[in-house]
Amino acid sequence: MEKEKEEGSKKSENYDFVVIGAGATGMAAAMYAGRLGLKTICLGATHGAELPLGGVITTTNIVENYPGFIKLTGEELANKIKEHALSYELVTLKEEKVEKIDKLEKNFIVKTSEGEYKGKAILFATGTKWKKLEVRGSKEFENRGIAYCALCDSPLYKNKTVGIVGGSDSAAKDALVLAEHAKKVYMIYRGEKIRPEPINMKRIEANKKIEIINRANVVEIKGDSVLKSIILDREYKGSKELKLEGLFVAIGHIILSHLAKSLGVKLNEKEEIVIDHKTSETNIPGVYAAGDVADKPFKQVITGVAEGCTAAYSAFEYISKNQIVPT
Repeated sequence: MEKEKEEGSKKSENYDFVVIGAGATGMAAAMYAGRLGLKTICLGATHGAELPLGGVITTTNIVENYPGFIKLTGEELANKIKEHALSYELVTLKEEKVEKIDKLEKNFIVKTSEGEYKGKAILFATGTKWKKLEVRGSKEFENRGIAYCALCDSPLYKNKTVGIVGGSDSAAKDALVLAEHAKKVYMIYRGEKIRPEPINMKRIEANKKIEIINRANVVEIKGDSVLKSIILDREYKGSKELKLEGLFVAIGHIILSHLAKSLGVKLNEKEEIVIDHKTSETNIPGVYAAGDVADKPFKQVITGVAEGCTAAYSAFEYISKNQIVPT
């Protein structure tokens, strides 16, 4: 009874467009929706999120591949997109965790721990989170030697010795990117043999900078103010300690699509949201997805931002065509 009273007292607000996820993709979508005259709310603490507003890009120290900015931090880029979105009076940003989404006729009810938000269209920009090493020292050296995006951060390790944990094709491609800058790259994989695509296997074998350590797991990360070495669970060349200046983790991602799945949105075998890549629409009319949570092979902040803006425009057309009013 008390719970029912509490839920009944929650505020309820009406919006045209509800964006779930306040990473770069979600905030860019909110910005574009504001330009199109849609009353929009962007909710920043999504299901399973462990990141601040701005999303995964905020964990990147240097961004050098976003058009218009030669070099800036991921946090600076996220803040610029946020400021742009909030320059439109129709856009609201709230740091609230979405707990449930219901469909009511042509509207969607987005429930958070703080209240309820009714939307005529919704966007899932919930992204992913990296699978992390659950070993001693991993939390302490996050952003102090431990990194996840080789494409973003490899220039920071020019002429340095680095390691990458993982044996997939993605890990192999990351190793090749790292080898363009680092003087030495160790691939550390728990299995008998790394498993990239044949062409990338040939490239790895041909690259003298890359050395593979098979049948090994990282069990500890050591250092002072920054990462200095890692401890393996078996000896390699006479020692379990391997001196490194950086460690990249490429053991996969967790797709944050649980909320979409509970609404009946179609997912693929990787748990990514299946979208129409021309419109960013899902199998449910009025429901869109963009960024890392969507089913695309190339995931970068610039592609997510583009998809988010496409979704906002598609939502604008959907709402206008169907003349949806709040129920």
